[in-house]
Amino acid sequence: MHQIRSYFEKTVKMSDSDWEFFSSKLKRTEYKKRTALLRVGEVESHLNFIETGSIRMFIPKEENDLTFAFSFSGQFMSAYDSFITQTPSNYQTETITDTVLWSITFDDLQDIYRNTDCGQIIGRKTAESLFLLKVKREQSLLNESAEDRYLNLFTEQPHLIKEIPLKFLASYIGITPQALSRIRKRIS
Repeated sequence: MHQIRSYFEKTVKMSDSDWEFFSSKLKRTEYKKRTALLRVGEVESHLNFIETGSIRMFIPKEENDLTFAFSFSGQFMSAYDSFITQTPSNYQTETITDTVLWSITFDDLQDIYRNTDCGQIIGRKTAESLFLLKVKREQSLLNESAEDRYLNLFTEQPHLIKEIPLKFLASYIGITPQALSRIRKRIS
């Protein structure tokens, strides 16, 4: 839980009373590898902070799932569009590795916004962080080659690349697993 407070205090100082109120709403849960956190058609009810582990977001397809995002330790993750609108999700979230999450419900987050001095700032900073990840991903798809996207992911999270199955990486980059194998051979 200290990791979460440190994350927020990079941008906003939290009083001890605000932190106690906020942290009292958090629930720690451990998940095994390949656990579905949210399925298509379900409403996202939690905003999660990843203590350890990695998660993917994907659109399930009959042949090959379309992975469009990864989240790692020290990041917030959620099917955020479903979370803020409280409408069914069009995609799924799943743990890639054994994962530990600290979660807060939609209603509890609204309570924090209303009852703490720093709640609005925390909400804004979390939304900004998720938005920036989305923009970075979109720009990467539009401006970079598949090899560049792989190299950037490898540079940003090198220890985690080994944990992500090749087929998820290939889908994320927008190529076949065979093409990704060729890229990996070429750069090694």
